[in-house]
Amino acid sequence: MSDLPKAGTVLCALTDLDATGAKGINLGGTGIFVVRSDEGVFGYVNSCPHIGVPLDMEPDEFISDFGDEIICSTHGARFRIQDGECVSGPCTGDVLEPVAVKVEDNQVVLA
Repeated sequence: MSDLPKAGTVLCALTDLDATGAKGINLGGTGIFVVRSDEGVFGYVNSCPHIGVPLDMEPDEFISDFGDEIICSTHGARFRIQDGECVSGPCTGDVLEPVAVKVEDNQVVLA
């Protein structure tokens, strides 16, 4: 993660999360995504802890149909949005690697 750009780097506009609740971003070869819930905006490395594949099969599709969990499109593992912990699937108990993000002036930036 040390190869990510510096804090304050703009990742996307907050409105970019409106359509799907999440957005995938490539930062210098590292795939990350940001996701919004009622509790705030969270960032994670786009890699399933089970087998290391990206979570999204379609661009920006990270959220379950119910809108309350991150889902791995490869094998259906489900992760809590707020802390990235896997609550269902072959990697139950594992966690997604967090990326510190915050909202400034309606932009999602690295914290």
